[in-house]
Amino acid sequence: MAYSRYQVLNIVYIILLVPVCAGIASGFLPLWVLMPLAAGYLCLLVTGSYFIRMNFYFRSLNRLPRFKISFDDTGTNVTSRDKKVVLTFDDGPHANTAAVLEILRKEDVKAVFFLVGKHAAAQESLVRPLSEAGHQVGNHSYSHTASFGWQSAKKMAAEIERTNQVLEGITGAPVSLFRPPFGVTNPNLGKAIRMSGMLSIGWSIRSYDTVAKDEDRLIRRIMQRLHPGAVILLHERCDITVRVLPALIQKIRQQGYTFATF
Repeated sequence: MAYSRYQVLNIVYIILLVPVCAGIASGFLPLWVLMPLAAGYLCLLVTGSYFIRMNFYFRSLNRLPRFKISFDDTGTNVTSRDKKVVLTFDDGPHANTAAVLEILRKEDVKAVFFLVGKHAAAQESLVRPLSEAGHQVGNHSYSHTASFGWQSAKKMAAEIERTNQVLEGITGAPVSLFRPPFGVTNPNLGKAIRMSGMLSIGWSIRSYDTVAKDEDRLIRRIMQRLHPGAVILLHERCDITVRVLPALIQKIRQQGYTFATF
């Protein structure tokens, strides 16, 4: 059985606390020595929660697997040793979805869309074309609220399943990919994902398109971090993302990369 980094941290801290508490009980150590230990522990928990790439509480797929076989945008079998990347779009469907879809059609690129259940239920006409065009559709929770991660594992699993039912009802295809809202993780979410039988997807390049103001700087940020097997996080609801997408695709191709899905 492989332990998560969270579990390893707990084991290490227990081992550390035993002699420290013994020292405090015997009067050899002052009580305040527990403060830096507690602060360090909490800092690691928070860091692990907010950086999905750490795979702290559970494992997420943050880049293409090294030996997984998939199809690039030319329909050729490739492995992640080849120069390929995945474009992923969060928070849809949105009014911009159709524009993004048209750009991908013109550029002959397949991408992955992580959709919010309540948005998909309200805008089915924007979801169906994604599947029909051959793009991958993933689960991004039903509500996408800041409180999602504070729920019990059972409630989160129910929300994931509710979204699956919506997406599968629209596309007619099973949904197996899940991306946590905001990329925030915790032990309960890990349980919920296991209960749902989903594969957690993170990213290796965060574009920060939600706060970007300068188009050239946004493209430059992504291109400076480009690497084989990269999973790029974008948001179709951002107008700047729609504007830079054609140029971004062209620049990625100029570097000898092709586009793939999971």
